[in-house]
Formats: sequence, C-alpha cells, structure tokens
Amino acid sequence: MPDHVYKSEFLRDMHWRGQISQITSPQEFDAHLCAGPAAARKAYAGFDPTADSLTIGNLVTIMALVRFAKAGHTPIVVVGGGTGLIGDPSGKSAERQLLTPERVDQNVQGQRRIFDAIWRNAGLGTPPIRNNYEWLKNLSYLDALRDVGKYFSVNMMIQKDSVKDRLHNRDQGISYTEFSYMILQAYDYHYLWKESNVTLQMGGSDQFGNIVCGLDLIKRHASLDAEAKGLADAPRVDAFGLTWPLITKADGGKFGKTESGAVWLTPDRTSPFAFYQFWLNSADADIPKFLRTFTLLPHAEIEQLEAAHASDPAKRDAHRALARHMTTLLHGQAATDDAEAAAKTLFSGEVAGLPEATLREVFSQVPATEHDKATLAAGVPILDLLVTTKLAASKREAKEFLAGGSVLINGTRKATADGTLTPADLLHGSMILIRRGKKNWHLTSWK
Repeated sequence: MPDHVYKSEFLRDMHWRGQISQITSPQEFDAHLCAGPAAARKAYAGFDPTADSLTIGNLVTIMALVRFAKAGHTPIVVVGGGTGLIGDPSGKSAERQLLTPERVDQNVQGQRRIFDAIWRNAGLGTPPIRNNYEWLKNLSYLDALRDVGKYFSVNMMIQKDSVKDRLHNRDQGISYTEFSYMILQAYDYHYLWKESNVTLQMGGSDQFGNIVCGLDLIKRHASLDAEAKGLADAPRVDAFGLTWPLITKADGGKFGKTESGAVWLTPDRTSPFAFYQFWLNSADADIPKFLRTFTLLPHAEIEQLEAAHASDPAKRDAHRALARHMTTLLHGQAATDDAEAAAKTLFSGEVAGLPEATLREVFSQVPATEHDKATLAAGVPILDLLVTTKLAASKREAKEFLAGGSVLINGTRKATADGTLTPADLLHGSMILIRRGKKNWHLTSWK
C-alpha cells in the first residue's frame, strides 16, 4: 500500500489493478490530478514503429492510456515517426537495421488501426495521436546539442542498461545514433510539456530512467527560463512520471508468445479467433492478473470472476469472460461472436457447418498435409492416412485407435479400420478434417 490513500480516480484504479511500479512525487501527482478540470490533465506514452502492427504486450501501455481517458483526463498516443528513424537500443543486443522514412510512415499508419479500434470499442471516440516527427524534423543538429545534449551527462548515459550491455560487448557496440535515442525521447516530453501542457509520461518500469531524463530536461529549462526573466526562484514545475511492472506469466514464460509466434493486435497478423484463443488458453494462475491488467471490467465484476475462478477453475468462466472482453475491445462484438462460435464448434467437433474461410482460420495452426484429389475416386484407406499424417506412429497403433473409436472424420463420423475416404467426405470440395482423441486434429487438403 502507498504511504497515503490515493484520492484521484485514475491512481486508485491503477493501484487496485497492480499497475503502479514507480511514481515521481506521488502525493503531488495525486493532488495534481484532483485539482482543476480533469480534462486539462494530459498524459502520453510512446510507441515504436518497428512494424506495421503492435504485439499483445503493448496492450499494457494502451490500456493505461484508456484508463486515463476513462477517469476524465486526456491521453495522447505518441507514435515515433521521428525516433523510429533512429531506433531504440532498449532490449536489443545488436544495432537495429535502419528503416527508410517510407517504411516508418507505413508502420505508423498500420499501428493507427489499433488505436482507432480500441478507442472506438471502448466508447472513447477518436484517439488523440501525435507523431513525434512533427517536432523532431524541425530540430537542427546544433539546437539538439545546445538545448538538449548539454544537459545530459555521458557518465549517466553509459550506465543505462540499454547502453551498458552493448558497450561491454566489443563485437556489437553501439553507434552514436542509437546512443542519442534517449536524448530525443527526453525532448519529446519537454516539447509536449511546453507546447501542449502534458504533465505525465507513462511506460513500463524499464522506461523509468528515460522518463526521469525527460523530467530533468523540463526542470532545467524551467530554471533557465526563470533566470532569463530575472526571477529569484524557479516556478513550480508540474511534470511527473509513472511506470507499471513488466508483465510476466506465472510459469516464468514470456508473455505474448505462442507456438506459432507473437500475438499481434491487427487481424491481418493474428486473427480474432487466434486472439480469442490466446486468452481462453491462458494458464489458470495467470487469469486474476490478466483480468486486472488488461480489462476495463469494473472492480466488483473482476472480484466475482476471481472468486468463481478460485472455487472452480475448471468451469473456465473467468477465462471466457477475459477472452470475450479483450476480443471485443480490439476486434468488435461481431468478431467475438464468430470466434466464440468457432471455438464451441472446435470443442464439439461439429465442424461441417462452418464456412470454408472460418474453417481455414480455425484450423490454420493445426498440422496439415496436401494430397492428390484424384486418388479419392478409388477410396483412400483411413488406416494408411493416419500413418501418413502422423496421427499414428504405425499401422498397428492406427488399428488400436480405430478399434477404440477415437478417430473421427470431419468431427462426427467414426472411422473404422476398413474405412476409406471418398469425394463425398470433402468439405467445401477441398478438405477433410481428421481428429484423433479430443485435441489432435489434422487438416488434409485435396487438390
């Protein structure tokens, strides 16, 4: 618990959700949020345009901005059209490949889709998005050295983990370009504070040092301005930083990684069905944390779900509530309904009624093989196909599965040892699904 009780709605909510790691001047910031018109309080968080989408880990930052808006304040999404031309060294063991201005702009536009969707589905209208290329393009090299670089100690900069790790590895090193990244990031905060009265920068706990650099630059310039005006004392500076813990899974694994790769926030990279399944398949131990960290559900509803989950996790009520909420927030209600229907069909095995596009999406991650459609005319022995598709290690094992009734064709018809597949078994004229047991599916395509 903090040394005092938060009075502002935003900090109370963030604290309850376990989303506060560090706050600069917490009591002053709490009072700052409570004073004056709520909408006058502005906060920003930045997003690096290294790809035309964002991964699911970025949702922590996005949800913090959404909660800031829900509390009546003004959040600002800052996309790094300028800093993206440089490359953030954080978390990288080697120099980034520099992106062309055209590619950075494409990535910025691609990421806008995510913010537009979440703001719309959260009932917040249009997201306030700023591109830091707007102001960085006008910053000359001499201005950067005089007005920004002068206030950064190289001794301090080389102690940053993102720099220190690279300096100690002679084979990799770090270029002056990436070394300067934190200077530009600090300038972002100073610019937004001066030009738009932004008084809070937020980010993960690994960004705290960079946030403090921005705060220090703001305070130094405020002192210089006061001195130039002949003021005896520098005026009070309202500028703060807030970070949250980096998201981890209960088993120590990396959040947002699946067997098929990263989970993305746009449907062209990760389908709504796959996104829904990610949340639905979360480990029982992670559900309470995920409900608090990612959803906009009221506290009371989350506590009810947590209690039900603790008493009977096998019912998976909390899993489904999490999957529904997050998929609707990102992809909308219609996509969630389709994902739920497909998930139920997958569980029941009654796949024959699904449209071809939905079938291919649902089974896009299962093992698949291609076969000659012409061979179906004479009948393809199921016994042989089980071995070919590796659903059975041998014909002997295949016979055991078939004798036990554990092999289904297209989810419903039980296969027998002397059974064959024919053109009548094709779904949409091009595929046959074989299921062994409850979870082992294989998609056979016939061309």
